[in-house]
Amino acid sequence: MFLYSKLKDYNKEIKVSIVGCGKFASMFVAQLNFIKGITLDSVVDIDIKKAKNIIKKTGLKKNKYENIYFYNDIDNILERNIDVVIEATGDPISGVLNSIKIINNKINIVMVNVEADVIGGKYLSDLAIKNNVLYSMSYGDQPALIVEMVEWAKLNGFKLICAGKGTLYHSSFEYSTPDDVWKHYGVSADEAKSANLNSKMFNSFLTGDKSSIEMAAVSNAINLKLPKDGLTYPALSIDQLPSKLISKQQGGLLDHNEQVEVVSCIDKKKNKIKNNLRWGVFIVIKGQSRYIKDCFKQYGIITDKSGAFSALWRPFHYVGLELAQSIFSIVLDRKPTGTTLHYNAEVVAVAKKSLNPGEILDGEGGYRCRGKLISSKNVKKYNYLPLGLSNGAVLTKKVLKDSIIKLSDIELKLPIQLKKVRNYQFKLLS
Repeated sequence: MFLYSKLKDYNKEIKVSIVGCGKFASMFVAQLNFIKGITLDSVVDIDIKKAKNIIKKTGLKKNKYENIYFYNDIDNILERNIDVVIEATGDPISGVLNSIKIINNKINIVMVNVEADVIGGKYLSDLAIKNNVLYSMSYGDQPALIVEMVEWAKLNGFKLICAGKGTLYHSSFEYSTPDDVWKHYGVSADEAKSANLNSKMFNSFLTGDKSSIEMAAVSNAINLKLPKDGLTYPALSIDQLPSKLISKQQGGLLDHNEQVEVVSCIDKKKNKIKNNLRWGVFIVIKGQSRYIKDCFKQYGIITDKSGAFSALWRPFHYVGLELAQSIFSIVLDRKPTGTTLHYNAEVVAVAKKSLNPGEILDGEGGYRCRGKLISSKNVKKYNYLPLGLSNGAVLTKKVLKDSIIKLSDIELKLPIQLKKVRNYQFKLLS
């Protein structure tokens, strides 16, 4: 907080490197013409030609662009005296392995790659502590914004009831594939390609994969509870948040207090909800005394009928356009904008259709499986396959539609380092 004031007295340039040059990273780069104090030193991407084209399209000034080093191997940036690396590959396994290298080389990291964070975030945050660097969630992405709101509530003495985000969700979307994703967004395939939009990634928003992943990250950051059987996506307006997102014992929809949840902007008939929160984040809180309830009323604060429960929301998140907040927080305050402190939650792979031996799974937002939010303890207990490890896994057994896929159902070769990460986290559950 108050970072801009601190920046006036900071006379150094903050050297940043991007690993994975997609939409999120490009949005950050688009702001660099107007931000003081940050220099984009380097970009790492497996397709350098494509990365260069993406950076050019952002409108970055010529003199800034010409001073960027482009590489296709992360090892090239490890000796460049980088202050902060932005890991934005979106690939869970690569993201974890990249992060281990970055942290072991004493470099701070902003983890845009939420998929990797859910697979190995607790290990990575602990590794960062050992190396005296910071492992941070990415400001602008919804998990970091939710964490910020939760910390505000608890710091100021409110009882936290629920925290989450809005999205476009319908139960039929769970079976959507990359082939039909764009019709739900109202854009053509050509328009999506021109805007550098990834069909699998955007499909993961529809199917619930991304929402589950983001709520797992939130739970793991601030120790929130999970719904008993995955996210339920109630169709709610902003006005309904304080009355509906409270526990069932209090007349609401939640299994627990201090729970994550995601609300949909459309109802079961796919009609748009008025005053919805499709692009935003929220918390529901409780005033813990009669006097506080009176204050809610006196200052026109939204509440349920009892006057005890209120909601606070942010209607939009600006994605990579506000990522600089994380970088300045790390460098000027030596604080992350959220980090993974717990290992509560995972997202498991669920069959979108009946699958046969020999079929190859294609991960988040793909054709064969979707994600479901579940406790880490149950992942370990029942040997479930995390969605983030499913891409490229080969089925060795038949799996029925809507069944959770187990590790015993597949053949999967994981890097030794990743096995170490998973074993480390599982031991924390003992």
